[in-house]
Amino acid sequence: MKPFFEKMKSLFPARSKPEVPKPQAISAVDEPTTTPRKEKKADRFTAISWVLTIVLVASLLGGTLYYKSTLPPVVVTVPAEATEESSAGGAPVAVDPGTSGEGSGLFPTIFRKLQVKTNIPERPRYAPEIYRVVRGDSMYRIAELFEVKSETILYVNDQLDDNPHGLRPGMELTIPPVDGLYYEWKDGDTFEAVAKKFFAEPEDIVNYPGNQVDLTDPEIKQGALVFIPDGSRELRNWAADLQTASRGANTGTGGANATNACGGGPVASGLGWPADAVSLSGNAYGPGHLGIDITAPEGSNVYAAGTGVVTMAAGGWNYGYGNVIQIDHGNGDVTVYAHLSTILVSQCQTVGQGAVIGLSGNTGNSFGAHLHFEVRRGGANINPYNILQ
Repeated sequence: MKPFFEKMKSLFPARSKPEVPKPQAISAVDEPTTTPRKEKKADRFTAISWVLTIVLVASLLGGTLYYKSTLPPVVVTVPAEATEESSAGGAPVAVDPGTSGEGSGLFPTIFRKLQVKTNIPERPRYAPEIYRVVRGDSMYRIAELFEVKSETILYVNDQLDDNPHGLRPGMELTIPPVDGLYYEWKDGDTFEAVAKKFFAEPEDIVNYPGNQVDLTDPEIKQGALVFIPDGSRELRNWAADLQTASRGANTGTGGANATNACGGGPVASGLGWPADAVSLSGNAYGPGHLGIDITAPEGSNVYAAGTGVVTMAAGGWNYGYGNVIQIDHGNGDVTVYAHLSTILVSQCQTVGQGAVIGLSGNTGNSFGAHLHFEVRRGGANINPYNILQ
């Protein structure tokens, strides 16, 4: 078989392979000269920029840290009654602003007052509240507690008979939500007529939520108790019951209800404070209380506010004034000193400014020892604060 294949191979010419030239050696002598590569130098501007940036960042960070370290601590008071676990009795807790507060680290977000319970906003009150009078109360204090005027309390509590000194421990008072008064609606009443009667506005009665008036058909049934916002009425003038006595004819100090009790005497040049204390113990001057209640413990001195003549020095009830003294100062002014425990002067006696005329007490229609002091000019009461020196 082998000869056969050799014969066949001879019939086809052999393909010649291309010759690859062999590399020839090149002499180093003929190699061209080359310049060595130089190392690139750093950019001076870039280096200076980086240095300045690092210095600026370090300065800002250092300044911030120093400022935070100088901040005073945040003091948060935790009420003792707010948590059973509190044993510090509500002592202030110092909070370092650098390590506490909302957020973390040296940069807290917003400092908030620590609260251990949720504060629920109060809703407006439209219904009256009942308040039980306790010892030491006064009309002024109760009115301030409920943020209403003292005359508002007199308007809606008939048991007081328009007299703030009618308070008694245990008495229950109706306190309206705002200033005004209550009115029982009668047959034939209209919003305009009722508003005019109590010096109010018809729209205020209709729009007051506590009255629950249907705005599409505003109508109130007979017998309904309606609140008149900012309404008012005349209060009984208890001061008019205590007659102002003058010291003589044609002095001009008695007013229309004066009687000529005494002769002439010295004339005052001004009025000073009638007690040792210069603070109020209860009621201030206003409608229903035409004087001021001055702090005066039982048995403390009561002084004549000015020179004049004693025109009244009477013990007893005296329309609720109790033991009372009046002094006519001859210049149109009369002063009244009420609820005394002891009277040390007599009618028609001449007194000088600052003379001790009695001792403070709790007589008459009084609720706790104090000095009730009035100033009447021409028979009409004025605010003593306007003229006392």
